[in-house]
Amino acid sequence: MPNLKVSDVTLTFGGLHALSGVNMDVKAGLITSIIGPNGAGKTSLLNCISGFYHPTSGEIHYNGQRLTKSSPHQVSKIGIARAFQNLELFRGLSVLDNLMLARHQNLSYGLLHALAFFGKASRVEAENREHVEKIIDFMELEAYRKQTVGNLSYGVQKSVEVARALTLAPQMILLDEPMAGMNIEEKEDMVRFIFDIKNEWEITVILVEHDLGVVMDISDQIYVLDFGEVIGSGDAEQVASNPKVIEAYIGEE
Repeated sequence: MPNLKVSDVTLTFGGLHALSGVNMDVKAGLITSIIGPNGAGKTSLLNCISGFYHPTSGEIHYNGQRLTKSSPHQVSKIGIARAFQNLELFRGLSVLDNLMLARHQNLSYGLLHALAFFGKASRVEAENREHVEKIIDFMELEAYRKQTVGNLSYGVQKSVEVARALTLAPQMILLDEPMAGMNIEEKEDMVRFIFDIKNEWEITVILVEHDLGVVMDISDQIYVLDFGEVIGSGDAEQVASNPKVIEAYIGEE
């Protein structure tokens, strides 16, 4: 059974159709990639899933729960985390502080405990710090943990963006072009991290990525968008041989 179901989702901005009747079933425990030319609607679809946009029509369900009109905070609470295409980090804070801030929804103590920082506040803070340190170790960010994010290379900042999503302990993670702007070595590392997110952490991955070589190598299932519509889906072999997909990427004589 799919644990995310997108049913006939349409998203319009005035007269512009960003998405038109999109259907998608994402099964738990897989890497599902969404590909397509620039402007195809890939990020718009992630925005609908994560609550940043609300579809004009259609439905989105996660484990049977309706997400169609949910806020980003509500979507995060039920186990879906998001890493953004354009970095949304606090550039003036350290890597550690960025990741700790992402855990704010897990800080279940009141103002009095926070001001005095004793008892429950101290214990919860320590638990969250332990979780963040585990993410830093997993994403191999130890060398940068105290460094200001704005001073780091773009590739490292992209890794911090993914790490911040992981600190929410999600069941599903949405990765919007996590390898954009990375060199070959950094891409290889990110591919390894994505595999480990799926296999070791048992997190379902939805990936938007322009590098077709990476997509074809690591994806369990692929959906292809063009002008807001799904023009093909299946495994790598099925998608690579789909005439509509070939036409969208290569063109037709």
